[in-house]
Amino acid sequence: MTPWEAVAVFAAGVGAGAINAVVGSGSLITFPTMLAVGFPPIVANVSNNVGLVPGGVTGVLGYRAELRGQRERLVRLGAASVIGSLAGGLLLLRLPAEAFRVIVPVLIGLACLMVVFQPRINEWLAARRRPHPHGGPWLWAGVLGAGMYGGYFGAAQGIVLIGLLGSFLDEDLQRVNAAKNLLSLLVNATAAVLFAFIAPVDWAAALTVALGSAAGGFLGARLGRRLPAPLLRGFIVVVGIVAIVKLVF
Repeated sequence: MTPWEAVAVFAAGVGAGAINAVVGSGSLITFPTMLAVGFPPIVANVSNNVGLVPGGVTGVLGYRAELRGQRERLVRLGAASVIGSLAGGLLLLRLPAEAFRVIVPVLIGLACLMVVFQPRINEWLAARRRPHPHGGPWLWAGVLGAGMYGGYFGAAQGIVLIGLLGSFLDEDLQRVNAAKNLLSLLVNATAAVLFAFIAPVDWAAALTVALGSAAGGFLGARLGRRLPAPLLRGFIVVVGIVAIVKLVF
């Protein structure tokens, strides 16, 4: 990278870290930036994944107050995230990108609808099932699938997780967002360890993204925790729509 290219990748890392802490979809900033400065797609994808891990750490630390009381739940769901991430990371090296190009926008669109109608979905589910503090087997399976997607590419996995967690858990949106941050971190960290051994990581690019995402995750957490639930929900949906447009066109 030239110095100016490094600055562009760092700035993209800051933006990605901030958006990931509040919503998810930060890869839609860093991944295209890395492609624009000349990295091959696979190298850009895996280097971006490794670089976003520090941003996930600062985002989780910023939401630590909202994580209180969720330990047992997140241990269960975290296992699904780790297993799914390993599977998705292995698929990245075996399947063509076209296999997910059609599925991913549909998945994000469904997640956005789940976020919009989360209060009504919660009421509907509560009337038809026994309350489950951990979301039950369907949520575990959904988190497993989100982990597979996150290990494969990861853009907008946060929106998918918020849609799932918000629909199956009786929690306010900020505590759901805190859980999303931790599960996304587990997915990215697991994939990063896998990629470090079997994928062509560009460590200079990964470090540049890491420095930016760490700063962005801290700033994003400070902002996100202050947003009222309706505004946060609206922001999530807007980001989701932008993600669909970018992935389709």
